[in-house]
Amino acid sequence: MIYAIADLHLDITKEKDMSVFGGNWENYEEKIFKNWQATIREDDLVLIAGDISWAMKIDDVKLDLDRIEQLNGRKIILKGNHDYWWQSLSKLQSLDYKTIDFLQNNSFRYNETLIVGTRGWESRDTIGFDESDEKIFLRELNRLELSITDALAKHSDYNEIIAMMHYPPFNKKMEANEFEEIFKKYNIKKVVYGHIHGDQALKMPNGMINGIRYYCVSGDAIDFMPVLLSKEENYDKE
Repeated sequence: MIYAIADLHLDITKEKDMSVFGGNWENYEEKIFKNWQATIREDDLVLIAGDISWAMKIDDVKLDLDRIEQLNGRKIILKGNHDYWWQSLSKLQSLDYKTIDFLQNNSFRYNETLIVGTRGWESRDTIGFDESDEKIFLRELNRLELSITDALAKHSDYNEIIAMMHYPPFNKKMEANEFEEIFKKYNIKKVVYGHIHGDQALKMPNGMINGIRYYCVSGDAIDFMPVLLSKEENYDKE
């Protein structure tokens, strides 16, 4: 089965206080690990859509990634805006985890499902959005398409494509933004995202919109319980 969760914000140092986002963050790491092990089986796949750890350097993040490695199931990890430790894909792959893969301009297959994605960025109607934001926004659109074309170049026999993003693919009016054009171009029917916390996360679009099923899986919005996306089984690491 395929599950998704975002915004683990792991902090093995216990130096970060997440209570500013609400009481749901009390003992959140304990919730994450307890819920995960009670829900996820060894042959399940979990999509982790960004903001994995508060670590700043790759040597430090290993402490948190090691904890994820020990959890049940396979994991595909996407970069979030707070994942400052994230370096080149080759550097991440050199960590040689057995149950963790990193999604960046590449793709993965889980039985008949292709997994693609990119971090995304703030929507164009965000206050203060400027030329530098526009460059990043366009780059993220391109990275999503690179991930999709990578998947399609490898596989012609699949049932569906699931897209992972960290930033919501919506504008401030909660309308689907330019990323939706790419989802529709490649017939993507399921999209997971996170990034938003607190009461605002509970207001984010969920469910079927314009023929695409969206899942807001920010950790606190789902009480740190991985969300089931499908019943596909078997995972091919490529």
